[in-house]
Amino acid sequence: MRIILYLGKGGVGKTTTAAASALRSADLGYRTLVVSTDIAHSLADSLDVPLTGQPREIAPNLFAQEINVLDEIREHWGEMQGYMNGVLRGQGMKKAIAEELAVIPGMEEIVSLLHINKQAQEGNYDRVIVDAAPTGETMRLLTMPESFQWYMGRIMGWGDTTMRLTAGLVKRFMPDKDVFTSLDNLVAGVRELQQVLINPEIASYRVVLNPEKMVIKEGARAVTYLSLFGYPVDAAIVNRILPGVASDGRGNAFVAEPSESDYLRHMQEAQAEYLGMIERDFYPLPILKAGWFEQEMVGIENLRKMGDSLFGDTDPGDVLFVGKAQQVIEDGEDLILQLPLPNVELNKVKLVKRGDELFVSIGNFKRELLLPTVLAHRNASGALFKDGMLTVRFPPTEADKEADKEADKEAA
Repeated sequence: MRIILYLGKGGVGKTTTAAASALRSADLGYRTLVVSTDIAHSLADSLDVPLTGQPREIAPNLFAQEINVLDEIREHWGEMQGYMNGVLRGQGMKKAIAEELAVIPGMEEIVSLLHINKQAQEGNYDRVIVDAAPTGETMRLLTMPESFQWYMGRIMGWGDTTMRLTAGLVKRFMPDKDVFTSLDNLVAGVRELQQVLINPEIASYRVVLNPEKMVIKEGARAVTYLSLFGYPVDAAIVNRILPGVASDGRGNAFVAEPSESDYLRHMQEAQAEYLGMIERDFYPLPILKAGWFEQEMVGIENLRKMGDSLFGDTDPGDVLFVGKAQQVIEDGEDLILQLPLPNVELNKVKLVKRGDELFVSIGNFKRELLLPTVLAHRNASGALFKDGMLTVRFPPTEADKEADKEADKEAA
């Protein structure tokens, strides 16, 4: 069983890429479900068929679905929402406000993931391909299992006093339901879900890019945060590459066939620069590429062409990369960033940090790195490059040390 999520900045072609990947998987004989978690669904438009909240077979072995988030919330949270609503109204809160607050933050993301996990666990499909929401929403979706469990722990720890105050209300709302059993089941489902999402044999995350500066930065940030939370990224997809733009696959891109039009030639040169940047900055991830087609990639036949362009003889359900694109580990009070780099000229490592960006130079090799928040406010004290691995040390600031002291006092 495989779950593959495609994510990236809005407008880069995630939906098209997910649909083409799913079609390619189905053509190889695997029962494949392609599902959209984006509230602003466009999967039906890409496939050029109407879709609903239930899976529908649209081609041999290919099923498609646009999750109805409201229906999923009612199924997974309905009983507990009624209880929460009763508690809040019992404390004098107005009905409309109580109903709003009775839905915990991020419930939309949680139920989407639970639905995907349910499809995977039931064994109806060999692969589930996910057309995820734009990067920011997807990051929130993927980090929700941890924050959800924290939030639920607070609710379950309200204690007997709250239960006594609301006992009458609970009986009127749900006389035959044990809401805390439902809550336990929900939390257990989320814990199981998290283990699935970080298992590289089951789940893979692929960042979809265009050769454009802002898109590259957002994609790099996505890889950083996915790696930080332990989600296995196994590829980057570069979409809409202009004809004539080529590369050697090692960060050296060029215009092989310049256009006679000055306008198009300038666009080719810009894309070549950014394509080289992608191959350097997203190392060691494999880079899959799709050209800019002369027609819109809508409908089964066009999506099949795109799938062939992207994957060639490769099965999109394969695990394309095993390992971590980067990771942050603790060493006493210090945090250490570990980053695999290609075979570069061994020379003194030079670091320049600006805000949340770290610029690394080793000989003729240069790489721009977006730092997670946990590192962005610290200064790099030194770096070591050995055996293909760059190690950068980030000691704590004085503010970090003071915060740790306060935390220790509170814990005591």
